[in-house]
Amino acid sequence: MHKLLPATLLFTLLAGCQSSPAQAVPEADHEASTLSGALDTEAAERAVSAADFDDWLAGFRREARAQGIGEATLSRALDGLRYRPRVLELDRSQPEFVRPIWQYLDSAVSARRIATGRERLAAHRDTAREMERRYGVPAEILVAIWGVESNYGSHFGDFPTLEALATLAFEGRRRDFARSELLAALRILEAGDIAPERMVGSWAGAMGHTQFLPSSFLAHAVDGDGDGRRDIWQSVPDVLASTANYLAEVGWRAGEPWAVEVRLPDDFDHAQAELSTRRDSGAWAAQGVRAIDGDRLPAMASASVIAPAGAEGAAFLVGPNFRAILRYNNATSYALAVSTLADRIAGRDGIVASWPRDEQPLARREVRAMQRSLNARGFDVGQPDGILGPNTRRGLRAFQRTIGETPDGFATQRLLERLQH
Repeated sequence: MHKLLPATLLFTLLAGCQSSPAQAVPEADHEASTLSGALDTEAAERAVSAADFDDWLAGFRREARAQGIGEATLSRALDGLRYRPRVLELDRSQPEFVRPIWQYLDSAVSARRIATGRERLAAHRDTAREMERRYGVPAEILVAIWGVESNYGSHFGDFPTLEALATLAFEGRRRDFARSELLAALRILEAGDIAPERMVGSWAGAMGHTQFLPSSFLAHAVDGDGDGRRDIWQSVPDVLASTANYLAEVGWRAGEPWAVEVRLPDDFDHAQAELSTRRDSGAWAAQGVRAIDGDRLPAMASASVIAPAGAEGAAFLVGPNFRAILRYNNATSYALAVSTLADRIAGRDGIVASWPRDEQPLARREVRAMQRSLNARGFDVGQPDGILGPNTRRGLRAFQRTIGETPDGFATQRLLERLQH
């Protein structure tokens, strides 16, 4: 693999390249000259950034020393630390299209991932069951998080965590957050849990098999194999124990289900289908909400009904355990993927209801256009940001009521067209 140069050396080499005299270029080569000039400009900008990065890193080093990080750890972690432009490219890029939940679930809960999850559970059954006994989190949930986060350890990233976080703290969108995570990473090294060269993960700083940020590692990682270290990169017992401990400490309730697919009555008020609306399962049953198989709803306090694809898609009753999974990754699609994968690994049925697969996803620019149109019509949804959050769904429901449609708040191309005409 091609290695990036340390920032100071990179600056020296690029500065040297920029000092050569300009030469006349024949008119026929104008396009090549323009491209060369653009590349030279980009190189100069990177050189300046690299030099500034070294200055920034020196200041951070002083701060870390003042925070109690020892000199030996600082030297091992920060000497020769490299600026990573690729991290910033990934940080600044966002997918243009909002991926439909059924597409996400198709890949996250694929037949291969289910089969591999069952193999992993069988291979580590004793450890997984021990963590279930110790923390109250079912073994299949632990394996499902492992599967969704890193495909059971096959794709947890190869970005050096220190370099990724340092680059983000220097020039990313959330610099203060990345700076605090970088300091947390140094505390992990100071504790002796991992060597700097083995601390790798995603470009955003999430580490190991189940993608802990450094601050989460400090707060929740535990030694599952008894060797005195917390190693979420190579020790499966540490991975499963740390994941179970995290969920237990953010509110997991042993013995309660995490998600139950339900059938909603025809007159169901979809304005209630938000995580912020919470009732016990008895209150939902009184409204006519039933389990998809016709059984009684399980006892569940503080439960919510969600219908992530509106009235034409699947609906679920979710409770505190679903919200604990959301604490791991705050996306409904993620929590449903973990819940469904866990069910399938354990041999239970998957999602029964169909999804409105003929609906085309909205691009973020189209979501912004929808939000602007809702605002213009008096349905205040706040500043257009391209994110389909609770305010946008609330505005859509209000608009749907005015045109006589089921007010489920599900954004579609057809609704966008109605809004714009």
